[in-house]
Amino acid sequence: MRILLAAILSLSALLAEAQSWPSRPIRLVVGFAPGGGVDINARLLAPKLSEYLGQQVVVENKPGAGTNIANEFVAKAAPDGYTLLINTAAVAINMSLYKSLPFDTLRDFAPVSVFSESPNILTVNARLPLHSVKGLVVYAKANPGKLNYSSAGSGTTQHLSAELFKLRTGIDMVHVPYKGTAPSLTALIAAEVDMTFANIPAIQAHVKSGRLKALASTGSRRDPQMPDVPTMKEAGVDGVDVTVWYGVLAPAATPKDVVGKIAEAVNRATRDPDTRRRMLEQGAEPVGNTPEQFAKLLREEVARWAEVVKVSGARAE
Repeated sequence: MRILLAAILSLSALLAEAQSWPSRPIRLVVGFAPGGGVDINARLLAPKLSEYLGQQVVVENKPGAGTNIANEFVAKAAPDGYTLLINTAAVAINMSLYKSLPFDTLRDFAPVSVFSESPNILTVNARLPLHSVKGLVVYAKANPGKLNYSSAGSGTTQHLSAELFKLRTGIDMVHVPYKGTAPSLTALIAAEVDMTFANIPAIQAHVKSGRLKALASTGSRRDPQMPDVPTMKEAGVDGVDVTVWYGVLAPAATPKDVVGKIAEAVNRATRDPDTRRRMLEQGAEPVGNTPEQFAKLLREEVARWAEVVKVSGARAE
């Protein structure tokens, strides 16, 4: 009887909290260091969430372990809507890439909404004497294991994009993981590594400055912000189709009406003219969808990347 009473009181408290939500600041957790695509999207989204929800939304970076530090932190946070995660397919990839995780992506998160999406771009150091995907493949086959590539960490879409590229072309390259896109690109610019797959918001300025060269996009079509960059298919490589989505998730058991309020705020942000303009200028396409649509996408992504991990032999490093 006492257990039942406690459960009823706990449920009542949650319902009361949901009705008055939000009454204090909200954390939006990023599993990467500042400066990468996820961080850029988070800092575009946070001010609009603050405006629409009436409480400050603070971006908090918790990089490391292929975003698993941030993922676990949010998965185990109180399901009250005050701790949110923004991540890419890394949260789905890690389900199969890591042997054991202290959380389950499909069980421990409540998908809220996808904010935006963007392709990855195969990018090389400007000093590397390779100017096309074809030339890179020819060189890599003649020099197996000589080229290396950086990523924002094991399990990220950057890592798996490169593994797909290796699989489809039959080349051998060495993976060098970093704790985020910014340090990965810093290493590439300094010629500590030869190449990377990174999203447009992160690499666009470096390509325009001439420090990096963009060879191909993993998108299904050329991006308007980089119209001279061919798709992988146009460059002669089929089967490297990767669209990077940036989605907001809450801990499982977060009240549905709270999840709904956050989803509506994310959707409003994607419709805001100034936010849309800034997103498009950085090569990110506004999305905005429902929790149900995002949940379906997440299930599909877990299955899709499990197959890629299996076939490619990719592993966490």
